[in-house]
Amino acid sequence: MSRPASLASLRPVLRLFREQAGGTLRIGALLAALTALFGLGLLALSGWFVAATAIAGLSLATAWAFDVFAPGGGIRLLTFLRAASRYGERLTLHDATLGVLADLRGRVFRSHAAPAAAGALMKRPSGALFQIGADVEALEGLHARVIAPGVAALAAAVLLGVMLAFLDWRLGLAAAGLLAGVGFALTLRSARAAEPWGRRKAAAQGALRARIADLSKGRADLLMAGRLEAQEDSILAAQDRLSAADGELNRIERRMGLGLGLLTALMLAGLLLATAALAERGTIGAPGAALALLAAIGAVEPFGLLRRGAAELGRMAGAARRIGPRLAEPAPEAHAKAPPEGIALRLTGASARPPGATRPTLKPLDLTIRQGERVALIGASGAGKSTLLSLMAGELAPETGEVERLAAARLTQRADLFQETLREALRLGAPEASEAEMRAALEAAGLGELLAALPDGLETRLGEGGLGLSGGQARRLALARLLLREAPLWLLDEPTEALDGPMGREILTRLSARLAGRALVVATHLRREAEMADRLIVMSAGAPVADLRRGEAAFAAALSGLRGD
Repeated sequence: MSRPASLASLRPVLRLFREQAGGTLRIGALLAALTALFGLGLLALSGWFVAATAIAGLSLATAWAFDVFAPGGGIRLLTFLRAASRYGERLTLHDATLGVLADLRGRVFRSHAAPAAAGALMKRPSGALFQIGADVEALEGLHARVIAPGVAALAAAVLLGVMLAFLDWRLGLAAAGLLAGVGFALTLRSARAAEPWGRRKAAAQGALRARIADLSKGRADLLMAGRLEAQEDSILAAQDRLSAADGELNRIERRMGLGLGLLTALMLAGLLLATAALAERGTIGAPGAALALLAAIGAVEPFGLLRRGAAELGRMAGAARRIGPRLAEPAPEAHAKAPPEGIALRLTGASARPPGATRPTLKPLDLTIRQGERVALIGASGAGKSTLLSLMAGELAPETGEVERLAAARLTQRADLFQETLREALRLGAPEASEAEMRAALEAAGLGELLAALPDGLETRLGEGGLGLSGGQARRLALARLLLREAPLWLLDEPTEALDGPMGREILTRLSARLAGRALVVATHLRREAEMADRLIVMSAGAPVADLRRGEAAFAAALSGLRGD
């Protein structure tokens, strides 16, 4: 039987296991094999001992002559060794696996900090983040439930063959071949059958989590739209799909257990016939036959440990298929390449293609912004202003060309706030900022009166997404966070869009006073924001079509064409 094609996707993850803890995991697999071997030996020796003791007790002479101490000591020794090896196996495998998974989580989350990754996550945040966690969790059992039990099962089949070969080499070869061939065939067949159901289970879990999150966060909107009952029905439908997938995976596991039971019965029937024939020829006695039968039962046991691993192997392969490519990606650089002295930002032949775009949104362009220079990007919606800012900030990797810049701070159109205090929200911009600096930044962002009115001041706790603040206040809080940054390059995307004219102009005046030699790039269609600039870059269809400087007639004309307060 051919192996499922998707198992090839496990190679990058297996390579990581080998690189991070290969020696420890090999020791763990060896201990798992020893555990299976000691258990098989214990069962076989116990069977032989019981049968031999019964025969020896048939007469007084044989009873006095029979040595019960040697096999009894062997049984106690095998019992101790089996317990010790199992403890060592669990300790070794779990410690090594948890260490590898910790590194795996770090790599996966670092890869999602690469350019444009955050934007991709924002398209489906709950589903994507759940999938990341579920994928890493799925790989937790790869070594403990698949590799180590597989090694133990193979070792048990080989030992069974060796033990039975002492009775008859043909019997040993046939038993080992039947056990290994049928046992691993059942495992692969179960893995193949479980693979699509593993995918359905993962999809149903993601859908269930996302729909419950939508119900929790959007209950009022759903109620107003008359869609609350439909949302509840969709949650129940996802739960039904999850239950159906779980049920089918359990049935696959039970079918494998049934197959192993039939294999055990077949082997026992064959061994009974074979040992009966050997006994007739006087080759073996009853103790030898008991040893053979119980050894066969013990050799099947490790294959039973593979049942759950086989049922989850498809899910593991799917997780590895999604995670594997990220393991090969280098960690994102902390800073872009530094530009020449006196330059804050320089683009050379740089183009960009946002995730999902079929062609570059930004055409190759050359642009230089000097330290202390103030530049406004203007143009119609869709001209490429925000995409150019993302490229400048390093959130979008250039498809061609090169980006050189100093450390930058960016204010996006979306104010990303969390369920935290005002102090914690500001510390995202400057972890070492003092209380006086925080209060000054809030004052500069137009939140001084709000802060004075809050009984708990900076310790006031916000709800999820900044709940408790208006849209304009959340925007100004994000601006205050930026004001705390010491970055020499500020990148602002419509910083006062949500504010009325007087408040917007007041904020821009305070912002301008705090630039203090920093370079500024602001993407805008508001005249009040563009008036801060001494240089206007007009964008159209993903490319700059004009570069205007203050004092030129075209500069004033471009300003007058922007939207007023």
